[in-house]
Amino acid sequence: MAVMTKPVTEVGTGWQRSYSSRLLTTDFLVILVSVFGAQLIRFGTSAQELQISESKHWQFALSYTLVSLILVFTWMAALAVFDTRELRVVGTGPTEYKLMVETVLRVFGLLAIVGLLFQFQMARGYLLIAFPAGLVLLLLSRWLWRQWLIRKRKSGEFLHRAVLVGEYEKVDHVATQIGRDSASGFQLVSAITTASNSKQLDIPGIPTSSNYDAIVETLENTQADTLILASADVLGPKKMRRLGWELEQRKIDLVVAPALTDIAGPRIHTRPVAGLPLIHIEYPEFTGRKYWVKRVFDIILASMLIVLLSPVLLVVALLVKSDGGPVIFKQERVGQNHEPFKMFKFRSMVVDAELKLAALLDQTDGNGVLFKMKNDPRITPVGRVLRRFSIDELPQLFNVLNGTMSLVGPRPPLPSEVENYDDLAGRRLLVKPGITGLWQVSGRSDLSWDDSIRLDLYYVENWSLMGDIIILYRTFRAVFASDGAY
Repeated sequence: MAVMTKPVTEVGTGWQRSYSSRLLTTDFLVILVSVFGAQLIRFGTSAQELQISESKHWQFALSYTLVSLILVFTWMAALAVFDTRELRVVGTGPTEYKLMVETVLRVFGLLAIVGLLFQFQMARGYLLIAFPAGLVLLLLSRWLWRQWLIRKRKSGEFLHRAVLVGEYEKVDHVATQIGRDSASGFQLVSAITTASNSKQLDIPGIPTSSNYDAIVETLENTQADTLILASADVLGPKKMRRLGWELEQRKIDLVVAPALTDIAGPRIHTRPVAGLPLIHIEYPEFTGRKYWVKRVFDIILASMLIVLLSPVLLVVALLVKSDGGPVIFKQERVGQNHEPFKMFKFRSMVVDAELKLAALLDQTDGNGVLFKMKNDPRITPVGRVLRRFSIDELPQLFNVLNGTMSLVGPRPPLPSEVENYDDLAGRRLLVKPGITGLWQVSGRSDLSWDDSIRLDLYYVENWSLMGDIIILYRTFRAVFASDGAY
């Protein structure tokens, strides 16, 4: 494969640069408002000066207006230096937000070091307003732009045009995973793969071929800006190196998709060894310090929610009790390490609901394993309202306090479900079940059984405290939308 010398093109990068420019404008406005707003709140309209001195014989003063201008441009420079608007970062969610937080902390740290060296102390009220306000507004603006980008991508805009290359099984797997997420940012326009005796070149919706010598030609014909490499076994090291040169000339991104599924970024580390970019994968941990942090977080937040929601809990209890039945419905579930426990819920069905279940089994709207009915006749009028907004789940906060559940985790299964678990599904029980989880914010009862298992296993193996916070936030949105709740 000869190295071609055609003029360099930048197919597909126009929307990225436009999007990055919009972020630049928004970032500048946010920081400007935060810094000068802090100055106005702290000092009002009166002129104030910052005294700077390195010794008794050398000192001068700066007006806070000039200080604010310096801080604005320093902050903007830091956002550029640490690649917060870099084309491969923008629109990627948590990675982008993490960079924003780290950059703000670095600017604050730099300011502290400079203050120590030149012996000046900036007004604390000014800083305590400017930095938190700036961070919150920056994160909010990036989140709003992210929602806008997701909507555009779902309508077929602002996408990377990608060609997928590799062995059939891996190409098919990557195409399926990308197809699951309409907001992934990739539009697969072609695939180059190898057919086996039992497999035909047929990936729905994607033109395919088996000509590995036509990779560059395919990229040009489809106006792709990204090559996704699912495997390089057919190409070999030498062809792969030359292909890299071809892509570099055309400014086409090369993305390698290793045969690793449902592994979050923090567990993946690249390790260059003898010129090879080896990937090191950390194993999931199910005990230790971070789970004590999770437990403390659960106790504090559950306690706060119980106190704040106590009037609601009391009113709901009186409404449920109005038909003469018990307020709390207790059901046996299976928890961490197969330990059974009683899960609490506000009763949302008639008293003899369990006795009537057998007659309704053939009318299930569930996913083939779980029994669910959209119009279950056993649900009381009060219970229907409770279920629509997931209020019936609130007593599970007491399960969190007694340690049988967590705020976030896999769905708590019934003993009858666990009897049919295979080894894969059984890994859900390595952690405590949760009041909410990825299953709750990704479709709830509308999920298939396989998707429910996949989401729970992803959570089990990639848990993080920040991930829990994001899921709790998404839960509020899912509850008010009431999708999949019945």
